[in-house]
Amino acid sequence: MEQTGLKVSSRYIAQIKKKCGLDVGENFNLPKSKNARQPQCTPEKEDAIMQAFRHFGIV
Repeated sequence: MEQTGLKVSSRYIAQIKKKCGLDVGENFNLPKSKNARQPQCTPEKEDAIMQAFRHFGIV
């Protein structure tokens, strides 16, 4: 948030981690139905998350 001014939820971070093939912890709050909708990360937030991953040496 300090760098980009964007608020990013942990759900979006987990989506990008999966996209990169990184380990993601098991979620205890799983959906009850198979076709539950999940909001997708916007491209600008995905960019900010990837910058943070590179900064911290994750990717």
